[in-house]
Order: sequence, then structure tokens, then C-alpha cells
Amino acid sequence: MLAEVGLASLAIAFALAVYGALASLLGARKHSEGLLCSGRNAALLTLPALLVSTVMLVCALLTEQYQISYVYEVTDPRTPALYRFTALWGSQRGSLLFWSLLMSIFTFAAIGLNWRSERRLMPYAIAAMMATLVFFLGLSLFIENPFERWWLLPDAPLGEQELSSALIPAGAVAPSEAALRAGARGLNPLLRHFGMIIHPPMLYLGFVGFTIPFAFALAALASGELSTGWIKATRRWSLIAWIFLSLGLILGGRWAYDVLGWGGYWGWDPVENAAFLPWLVGTAFIHSVMIQEKRGMLKLWNMLLVIATFSAVMFGTFATRSGVIESVHSFARSEVGFPMLAFWAVITLVALTMLFWRWRRGELNDEHQFANFLSRESLFVLNNVVFIALFIAIFWGSFGLPITSELFFGAEVTIGAETFEFFVVPLFIAMYILMGAAPLSAWGATSLARLGGALRLPLALTGLSVMAFWASGTSLLVAFLGYGVVLFAGYVALYEIYRGAAARRRSLDESWLRATLALFRRNQRRYGGYIVHLGVTVIGIGVIGSSVFQTEVQHTVARGEMIAVQDYTLRYDDFIRAQAVDGRMMNITPVTLFRNGIEITTLRPRIDDYAQMPMTIAGAHSTLENDFYVLLIGGDYERATFRIYINPLVNLVWWGGLVLIIGTAIAVYPKALPAPPRKRERVSG
Repeated sequence: MLAEVGLASLAIAFALAVYGALASLLGARKHSEGLLCSGRNAALLTLPALLVSTVMLVCALLTEQYQISYVYEVTDPRTPALYRFTALWGSQRGSLLFWSLLMSIFTFAAIGLNWRSERRLMPYAIAAMMATLVFFLGLSLFIENPFERWWLLPDAPLGEQELSSALIPAGAVAPSEAALRAGARGLNPLLRHFGMIIHPPMLYLGFVGFTIPFAFALAALASGELSTGWIKATRRWSLIAWIFLSLGLILGGRWAYDVLGWGGYWGWDPVENAAFLPWLVGTAFIHSVMIQEKRGMLKLWNMLLVIATFSAVMFGTFATRSGVIESVHSFARSEVGFPMLAFWAVITLVALTMLFWRWRRGELNDEHQFANFLSRESLFVLNNVVFIALFIAIFWGSFGLPITSELFFGAEVTIGAETFEFFVVPLFIAMYILMGAAPLSAWGATSLARLGGALRLPLALTGLSVMAFWASGTSLLVAFLGYGVVLFAGYVALYEIYRGAAARRRSLDESWLRATLALFRRNQRRYGGYIVHLGVTVIGIGVIGSSVFQTEVQHTVARGEMIAVQDYTLRYDDFIRAQAVDGRMMNITPVTLFRNGIEITTLRPRIDDYAQMPMTIAGAHSTLENDFYVLLIGGDYERATFRIYINPLVNLVWWGGLVLIIGTAIAVYPKALPAPPRKRERVSG
């Protein structure tokens, strides 16, 4: 019954989305209020339909309905309830349904918030959102159906008696429940981590969220409403999508750090990069639209950026799900590859064609020109150039070169982390420099003397900090350079907050706390952005410390022996082989950690033997200063081999991510509306 209801509601949602797209387009063309409202209502109704479908699949997962092939593939009788729920996005079919649900939620919210204020844009925006939803629902309904069930055909030849189908084939019977329970495969061990409970939904929310700005951009191109209206309508949507995508990337790094067992959090894996690419272009877009709002400039460029962001989202989804790139992060090779590639190409071509048409008509001309090289808008454009250069370098290294080499030369080419870092590190340095310089410049025009005066204090603080690093014993030139540019950007953000608060104190005689809070209330977007810059600074310090100063050793020791690394000592205490509740066997090696001869803690690195693959689980002792991170490579009751990493400042990567999210939340948080003025009562006399 769950499968039938889920499948029916999925089909209803597909029909509603098709109708919503067509009715909205026809209503806009014919100026028919009835069709417009009908299309809007159909789009709104996709949400309850998809909620029903998703709830049916979740119930099937939780109640062990193994006849549904998706439940059979991603759970087994020993899967804990929490991971049964998260199995909704644990494989291709469930995650596509989940994507569609999120798309319908975003559409519902966008209609509710913008229907009255953006009436000319909304029909075309709804059509674009529904077209995207139609595509993903079509994948779920016709190619990767999550409600397919196992059937037996007793009269078929041997080897052809088992099949998976959403509808009941003629003469088919259901397999026995006992046989299905015995053969259920269970969730991929890599996904049995707390980070994977949150990481995929955050990425999906970021990917789906960027559909909304793209839909409004298409609506602006289709309707001719090419002022800043479409930007104002999507400002918060862009920031919300960006914050979710940022959180997804950070949680993905934490998952890799905890689960993949290599002592790092970012390996320039192609699928990691596929999620990073829309973040880069989306960040460029968020900065660039401020220039159009302030100065009426970069109208064509902003359209290109929002199209590129959505295109990067679609390509990243294709790369992850098509199997074209092998990765621990990707789904298995499936039939969705070509449809996704076709949809990505068609939607990008349609958007670019509309953009070219409007540009040729002269409807995207800028209202002002660049005044000089040091103006804030010029520095923002340079910042955009850096982000696009990062995008091109990472895209080419991850996808362009490997795919081109295989197609035209028959050779498999893989770009390593060292090659990526050779190209992108200078670009990240430029990004931090511009992140510091741009806020101190002025809109329109500024002089070198004025900019130099504003830079004096942040540069002085940066110099003092670098000298402090040198005094502490740091001698690597790359560390001085890295810390210098990163801290410079952070000091500028702090300096700007200080300058604003000091100005309020002088003019209004407020306390520091009250003046600072008033700044954030009056200009949330600007000062929330400075908190974001501080978060990026903290992340940068963590990345430099954990990469430049990382220590790695590997030793084999007997029980009771010790391994010395810097001022730490590790003692191998015991070997335990035990069975977990879910049936996996665990090889656990309790070890005692000492620092400067003082016992700190006991760690339990282990290897979990799952049916699908073994999993190496690290033991880690974390402080703000560093992580002591130990992996069990292999061993027995007598001897064991350990690989040890000391990762300085690595926890600043996660703390910086938290600061970044707080800053974005401040920028997005809605302002309280001012109280309406009171009407004066007329007094008759």
C-alpha cells in the first residue's frame, strides 16, 4: 500500500508541475488572470503531493518494506532507525525524490513571498521552477523510480524470474519476506556518520536554492523587467542558498576528516569540486549584484553569473550522478547521465539565447562607467575575476582535462592535489588581498592616498602579527605570506566594524556595545558580510596551519611499546575484537596518549569490517591548538601499525565555518518593519 500511494502521489506531482509550467507561460502570454492563478495553484499543490510521496518512502524505510527495491538496497534488518531515515538520501533514487521535495518547498516559499510584489516576474519564474521540477520528477517517475518492487515470475525461464517494477507485471507474485530480509544489502558504510545526516541535505538545499535566483533572472529576461527588481526579489534567496551550500561543504570536509581516514578534509576529489564550483560562481554573483544595486552597472555580467551558477549546479549534479567521474562521493553509474547532460545543455542554451537577445536590443546597458581602478566597484570586479579564474582552473583540472583526454586520446589523466594547489593557491592569496582592500575603497572613485590612509592600521596590525609568528619560531616563508594575507582581510573586517561603532559613539554618545549592535541592526547586509569575512579568515588560518605544519608518521609497535611524535607519546595498550549491535566486527586498539609525560586521554582507533568494505575509524584528541589523530592500519594481539597525524589549528576550519554561517544569518535575517505613523486626530474648536 505504501508503494501504491507513493507512486500515485509522485505521478500527481508530475502532472501538477507540467500543468503549472504551461499554465503560467500561457497566462503570461495571454494576460489571463485565471490561467496565472491556476498555474500558481498547481505549483503550490506539488508540495503536498511530494510530501505524501516522500512520507510513504520514509515509512517504507522505517517499517522494513523490503519488497520495495530501494528499501532492499539501502537498509537491512540491523540498520539503526536513524540511518533508516537518512537512507532517504543514501542512494540515487531516494535522493532524487528528496531533491524534488526541496524544489517544491522553495517554490512554495518563493510564490508566497513574491506573488504580490513581483506580479510581472512571477508567472515566468514559476514556469522556470516548474520546468526544473518536471525534469527531476520525470527522472524519478520514468528512470529511477523509488517505488519499484521486487517480483517473481514463476512461469519465466530460469534467470529471468526476478525483476523490479513499479507496477505489478502479469502473472507476478511477491517474493517471500524472509528471503528479502536475508538478502537486504544495508546502507553504504561511508554514509554511517553523523555528518552524513546533515551534509547531503545542506548541499541539496544549496543546489536547489540557487534555482530561485536563476528562475527570477529568466523571468526578468522573458518579461523585459531588467531593472534591479529581480535582484531585490532574489537577494535573500541567493544568501540562503549560499549559506546552505557553505554549510554542506564544511560538513563534507568534516565527514571526510572523520571517515575517510587520511588525516585531511579536502582532497580535490572531482565530486568535492563539483559542489565547490557553484559556490565559487555564486559567491561572485552575491558580490557583483551589489554593484548593480548601488551603481546600475554590470547588468549583463550579473545575468551571466546567475546563469553560470545554475549551470554549475546542474553540471555538478550530472557529474555526481552519471558515474562519468569515479569518486567515493558519487553515486553508481546509472541511466540518468544522458538526460541530465541534455537538460543542463538545453537550459543553459535557452538562458544564454534570451540573454543575447536582450543584450542585442540594448536593454542591458549600464547606467554608469568605471571611474578609476581603485574604486570599490573596480576592486569587486577584480574579485569576480579571481573567483572565475578559480572556477576555470578547478573545472578544467577536475573534468575538462580528464574527459577530453579520455575522449580524444584514450588516456586516463588525473590531476593530483599538488597540481591543484600550484594553480589555486596564488588565486586564493589574491582573493584575500582584494577581500581586505575592497571594503576600504569608495563607490565611484577614490584616490591612492585615501585608500592608503584607510589601509594603514590593518597593515600595521598585520605586520605586528607576522612578527609575532616569527618570534614564536615560525620560519617558513609560505606561512608568513599565507598568514599575512589572511590576517589582513580579517583585520580590515574588524577595522570597519570599529570605525562604524566609533562614529556612532562620537555622534550619539552611545556605549561601544550599543553602537555596535545598532550598526548591525541598521545595515545587516554590510556588517553581516564583515562577520562572513572574519569566518573566511579563521578558516584560512586553520587551512594554513593544518596543511603547512602537518606532521605524519607511521610505526609498528608491540603491545606496551610507545611511539613519540613531537611532545606527544602514544602507548599501544590492547587489542579487542568485538561485534557491534548491527553485526559488524570491530578491531579496536585502545591506546593511551601522553603529552610532556602527562597522561591526557585514552583513544580507541579501530577498523570496522562491514560486508561491503572495511572502515578505518580514527581516534582523535582535539584542542584549539591541534588535533592528535591516530589511525589503526592493521594489527593483532601482539603488534599493531599506527599512522599518526598532528594537525595544527585544524579545528579553526570548523569554527571559522560556524562564524561564516552566523555572519550570513545576520545578513539574511529580516529587518523589523517600522511602525506605521499614527494619524493625528483633528480637534474641533
